[in-house]
Amino acid sequence: MAWVLPLGDAAADLAAAGGKGASLARMVRAGLPVPSGFCVTTAAYRAFVAGFRDQIDPRDPGRTAALFAGHGLPAGLAEEILAAYAGLGEDVPVAVRSSATAEDLPGMSFAGQQDSYLNVRGSGLLEAVRRCWASLWNPRAVAYRDQHGVPHESAALAVVVQELVDADASGVLFTADPVTGSQDETVINASWGLGESVVGGRVIPDGVVVRRGAVASTTVGDKAVMTVRTADGTEERPVPGERRREPVLAPAEALELAALGARVRDLYGVPMDIEWARRRGRFAIVQARPITVLGPELGEWNDTAKGVYLWTSGNLGEAIPDVMTPITWSFVKLFIHEAMSASAIPGFDLVGNIGGRFYLNLTPIYSMVRSLHVKGWASTVANVFGRIPQGLDVPTVKVLDWPTLKRMVPGAVQVRRRARANLAQMRPFLAESRGRCADLRARIAAAGSPAELAALYRQEIGPLFVTAARMLEAAGRQGGGTLLYTREKLRRLMGSTDAEAMLTGVNAEGGLASLGLLVGLSRLARGEITRDGFAREYGHRGPHECELSAPRPGEDPGWIDAQLAGLHDLQLGMEALLARQRQAREAAWGRFAARYPRREAAMRAQVRRWNGIVRDREDTRSESVRTFWVVREFVLRAAELTGRDDLWYLYLEELLDVLEGRPAALARVPARRAAYQRYAALPTYPRLIVGRFDPVRWAGDPHRRTDLYDSRGATVPVEEAVTGFPGAPGVVEGTARVIASPEDGARLNAGEILVTTLTNVGWTPLFPRAAAVVTDLGAPLSHASIVARELGIPAVVGTGNATMLIHDGDRLRVDGERGTVEVLQ
Repeated sequence: MAWVLPLGDAAADLAAAGGKGASLARMVRAGLPVPSGFCVTTAAYRAFVAGFRDQIDPRDPGRTAALFAGHGLPAGLAEEILAAYAGLGEDVPVAVRSSATAEDLPGMSFAGQQDSYLNVRGSGLLEAVRRCWASLWNPRAVAYRDQHGVPHESAALAVVVQELVDADASGVLFTADPVTGSQDETVINASWGLGESVVGGRVIPDGVVVRRGAVASTTVGDKAVMTVRTADGTEERPVPGERRREPVLAPAEALELAALGARVRDLYGVPMDIEWARRRGRFAIVQARPITVLGPELGEWNDTAKGVYLWTSGNLGEAIPDVMTPITWSFVKLFIHEAMSASAIPGFDLVGNIGGRFYLNLTPIYSMVRSLHVKGWASTVANVFGRIPQGLDVPTVKVLDWPTLKRMVPGAVQVRRRARANLAQMRPFLAESRGRCADLRARIAAAGSPAELAALYRQEIGPLFVTAARMLEAAGRQGGGTLLYTREKLRRLMGSTDAEAMLTGVNAEGGLASLGLLVGLSRLARGEITRDGFAREYGHRGPHECELSAPRPGEDPGWIDAQLAGLHDLQLGMEALLARQRQAREAAWGRFAARYPRREAAMRAQVRRWNGIVRDREDTRSESVRTFWVVREFVLRAAELTGRDDLWYLYLEELLDVLEGRPAALARVPARRAAYQRYAALPTYPRLIVGRFDPVRWAGDPHRRTDLYDSRGATVPVEEAVTGFPGAPGVVEGTARVIASPEDGARLNAGEILVTTLTNVGWTPLFPRAAAVVTDLGAPLSHASIVARELGIPAVVGTGNATMLIHDGDRLRVDGERGTVEVLQ
């Protein structure tokens, strides 16, 4: 067998060129546009290791790496490789990729087990080839072969060397819809720069669907970062603001790509997952592999199929605003099961996954409170879960029959006892949480084998996660009536402006967790803490804190830099805003004392209790989120130990199976990753959904509504006025800035009005820049209300339609006392 083969050589089969090399060779011979290159065969690898093969110890990766580094290439081999490289042109940048002989076999892709190197030039090529060979014995690859029963003595590695396409755009193409299984559709994901950002799931790409030779739908993703070539490799850089929402592909280009995909599919005879790149209008195919699971076999991510219910993304949807990876959905379900056990109604799912997004099922909750004839039930539910449009026929179910009550009552009693016991442990939990999480993260990093990591999860990581959820349940059950009653009572006595001012000051005693990121960034800007100190204390909170695949702010120096830069152009800093609000609070209390002198002491005590309950909830939520960072580290370490960078697409029990030597679920990963990317490319779904909802078809409808979808057709009209809950009082006129995500926050100039779908803790650094805040989602106790009230920024929340009716640059008048937003002419 030759040491070096041209990429399209007929001899470049699986045994000689590995799975990746053989696949590329097949496409080259078929005349497909594959970047030029060559293959360093498995024979070259065997010749290189012949002198020290018996010294390779799979259990000693350090010694093995030293063996590879300490041996030179056999006589003549280096010359052959360099001659083949010279044939590509002078000093051509290349991609050097490992190609395993077991690659692309059923259930054993070996993807990510060995190493690849991009933007390699000249003399660096030989070292890159040697490092690829050495990676056959890294801990990931060894563990993967052990799991699949592949003998180490039979392992061999080819290396594919290809001209690196300096792509201005790239992405992934599926010749069948990975969500529905339809083979009449081609689904294309596209983003700027090299393909690593898309394949690694670090951007929300554009999504294009081609059906029967025409573009059926296009959605433009928020392409925040792109991978680019640099002098010494590659790096991620922010996408310029004007290009983030610009479509990557023209319709004609999408059709050209779909036609290329059809040629690859016809060559292989099965649906294909294809990585592509574009340079100056010309497309190249970088890699192609079969899609092994499609559509119904995959399992659609759509709980609206369970019946005609009313679903809302309000309330908890603020904390979980993204399309969730399967591993995230596993942990979210576990968390909700423990933190909201009191809300469980036998026979109904309280939470659901609709196209990867988190929704709450309001139908059983509405049905319960209506059946109990609770006075003011509609107002109570709306204050917690958000407004329901007037006239909407909310579907109901029977929940108070005798069998259901028999199952509910004992459970409710048990939950009350557990919550009372957990409330007694809440203070110790809060005091110990940071240290326990830091200790567990260190032990996760030290886990030496997949089995050891699985045992650590079962014994300590999982129990801590469950404990955090139960503590949040206990804090949430504390004083819920007090929160609503105190606010309403003060509003009756003093009016909304003074009432809201009197309720501020939650941040005064020890800090309000929702303001934590802003407090931490302000302290960092003043030099009071270091970056490491910021990461330890505040770095677990962020806009995507529940999505496990997303980096935390404490892991992302670029995020910290961007937020610090945003603090420089504030008209008033956080401290000035809090001081101003403190003056307003003291003045309001003065007016209360003058009007009700005998009631002041009792009311102050009641408000102190109100503030304490809010702080407890916020602190417990914050420490619960810290455990999400722990489980993120658990998944990242699992990826390191197994060599799989795609474990985000497994469910929790499947991940534990893989760690414990049962890898069958890995076969489902490619289709789930495809489904995730398909959903992530769609616009945010409606706030309220009634009945069966198809997110793909909805996204393709040019007349779609973002406030409400009703499968029954008999729906309420779009409200022409923008009204919502009074979030924080005050009247402001200014320019609207409609922001889709906090990553786009640099567009908000000081003194403009922030208009968005929802906010969470990750949005907090933007608040001091805003003259007012208007949201589609939210209620009086939502994040936007609490933070805006503390900072004295007028806010209207839960409008349902603000982002539908308000356009970027509109002149607005926001009245936070009345809950109205007027577009001025």
